[in-house]
Amino acid sequence: MMTGFRLNLAPLKEPLGFIKLVEWLTAIFAFGSCGGYSGRNIVSLFCSEGRNETLNVTFGYPFRLNLVALLEANTTLCNHSVPVTHLVGDSASSAQFFVGMAIICFLYSIVALLVYLGYMHMYKDFGPMFDFGLTAAIAFLWLVCSSAWAKGLQNVKDATGTAGITSTLALCKESSVECEVTEFANMRTLNVSVVFGYLNLIVWAGNAWFVYKETHWHSQKYTAQQGAGAGRGQQVPTAI
Repeated sequence: MMTGFRLNLAPLKEPLGFIKLVEWLTAIFAFGSCGGYSGRNIVSLFCSEGRNETLNVTFGYPFRLNLVALLEANTTLCNHSVPVTHLVGDSASSAQFFVGMAIICFLYSIVALLVYLGYMHMYKDFGPMFDFGLTAAIAFLWLVCSSAWAKGLQNVKDATGTAGITSTLALCKESSVECEVTEFANMRTLNVSVVFGYLNLIVWAGNAWFVYKETHWHSQKYTAQQGAGAGRGQQVPTAI
């Protein structure tokens, strides 16, 4: 059914194919550790009369915090009337950019592996130049999206922490009320996602070198160096 397909597992034993397999795995970990996240912080309000109130703040991907309600309706807390209040901030663009990048790399790695293992005889004719350009671009985009998501994640932590809640909820600014986040959501997987983002940057940048070695640029440079070396090795006969 697949014209010209010739299965050959040898590329997996070489850096070109093996690194592509690593890229496929790191992409899975990148979007898996970020895309499905959901967490909850518990905010305790300590009232002056000794009575405490509790708020549950649930948030998750894509982290549009301005849509997350601290209070979903007007209510009374610590004998104060409190209006509907939402968190502040929106990290959706950086989070979705990061996850989207990981999904694109996941799909591209599958296609590239299919080409390496079944169409290497055709790949050598036209593939390396395209592969190199795309690999280099992806490495750069991993730098951009990982940096953006690292900043976005820090914004999420700031907005859902004690200082962020205190500045958002007007009641917490009252002298008779003290607000504190007493239970934090586990953000370990989000921290891991940032690590995998930069790991993807390293892996794709390294892979760009091995793809470059398959291009005509490298082969021409190598041939020129070999020719120059051979020329220097020849001795010019001296006249007698």
